Amino acid sequence: MEVIHDKIKSRFVIRIDGEESFVEYSLYDKVMNLYHTYTPPQLRGKGLAEKVVRAAIEYAKENNLKVIPSCSYVALFLRRHPEYSELKK
Repeated sequence: MEVIHDKIKSRFVIRIDGEESFVEYSLYDKVMNLYHTYTPPQLRGKGLAEKVVRAAIEYAKENNLKVIPSCSYVALFLRRHPEYSELKK
């Protein structure tokens, strides 16, 4: 399960059996707004949303970006993982 950073569509995605789990973002002035996470119903419960969100957060960390958790799942992820609290804008 490889997470792909699709810079053209501004998202991090995992593709399985023709389906996609992803987190979408916008990037402006060193701030990454993670605004939408989606996993198809048949792929839920496998940790895919966590994997794509973690990949996005790690990308932000590696690139000295701040994160706006507009998506409720991203906000929950950041509450569960205080080690990323310094990234939150």
